[in-house]
Amino acid sequence: MKADLHSYLKGGRDALLWKLDGLSEYDIRRPLTRTATNLLGLVKHSAAMEILYFGVVFGRPFPEDLPYVGDGAETNADMWATADETREEIVALHRRAITHADTTIEALALDEVGHVPWWGDAAVTLHHVLVHVTAETQRHAGHADIVRELIDGAAGLLPRNDNLPPADESWWLDHHRRVEQAALDHRQSVAARDAQLVARVRERASTAEYVEHAEVLREAGIGPLGRRDRA
Repeated sequence: MKADLHSYLKGGRDALLWKLDGLSEYDIRRPLTRTATNLLGLVKHSAAMEILYFGVVFGRPFPEDLPYVGDGAETNADMWATADETREEIVALHRRAITHADTTIEALALDEVGHVPWWGDAAVTLHHVLVHVTAETQRHAGHADIVRELIDGAAGLLPRNDNLPPADESWWLDHHRRVEQAALDHRQSVAARDAQLVARVRERASTAEYVEHAEVLREAGIGPLGRRDRA
């Protein structure tokens, strides 16, 4: 089981680094979402998570002091690269963090207990931490996949396996148009359904008002056409 979990963690790590390949220094740093998600920041954040979860949690501290990791760090400081931080530095840090994490993973049993200070010092096992960090890493690999596609259209799971249909650019353009048209058609059908619902509500409201009005007229001795009923 440990080997399986470790394998999926390694896959997420590889995908994150691959998404940097072939891009300029600006493109790997530029924020592509409202929350400033960027490729190099995802790698930096992943390194910090490896250091914290496989280091601090199990009393195996990382040998380097990083200002954006741990207590006192600026909010989101691990999610972006400053102008002074190079791609090479962050990638190298990521690799060192992985080496440190792998040493912990290989040395400890899955039922080894550690404590997470930022979870109220909660007790966790290596199994728990492996699942958590693997899920987080794969999630961020998904973020990186979308960010990379927004930059230059490149997509895929791994260099040796893109996990995409064997299609050319024209197929993808047609597929995009088809999906967009489906979204537009759905919006139109919902709008039509809502219009029908509003019409029915208005019709029922109008009928209810007429019944209420007729009841008042009857109580006043006035007929449905507005004439006084004769005794």
